[in-house]
Amino acid sequence: MQDPLAQFQADRQLARDAGDPMAHVCVLATVDGRGYPQARTLVLRNVVHNNSPRLALFINANSPKWAELANSDSACVQVYWPSVELHYRMQVQTEALDPKLVAESWQFRPVAPKKMDWLYQQHAQSTAIADRKQLLKQLDQLVVPEPLVAPDEAKGLLIRVTEIERLDLTQSNGVHDRVLHTLNQGKWEQQTLVP
Repeated sequence: MQDPLAQFQADRQLARDAGDPMAHVCVLATVDGRGYPQARTLVLRNVVHNNSPRLALFINANSPKWAELANSDSACVQVYWPSVELHYRMQVQTEALDPKLVAESWQFRPVAPKKMDWLYQQHAQSTAIADRKQLLKQLDQLVVPEPLVAPDEAKGLLIRVTEIERLDLTQSNGVHDRVLHTLNQGKWEQQTLVP
């Protein structure tokens, strides 16, 4: 049996090679303090941690999703790559990423998201603002440090996958191939699921 995370990375590379715009993102699903499900699209990053490749998310600590992840044992990450007709659903746990790695990676972000991380000091992510014009004005007038560095609230989370389901929609007979891998005592167990 192939390591399901290695399969995920190989499939993701196929999607990237096909120019799939979804190959760089995922949908993170959590539950908020009211018990409502929340889902949002985030960049899914590859990082090296302890000399091994890992998946990670970068999130501002002022974001509601940060609080949702801090108050839960798990979350769900989903990806769909139309170019290769593959869908993954992963049950995950998270752990804090080394702040030094976050600060280094943060430097590769475009300028606008960097400035947004600093704006969150004044207006937490997902809070209401008068309108887009006001948002852009505040962003334009924002005083940021020079050189531009990551604020302390710029955080990273390593993803620890506990279940990973792969749905392959490319079967010539029309019956999708659906496989679930579950991590049990450090070993992956595989089940074929009815699609």
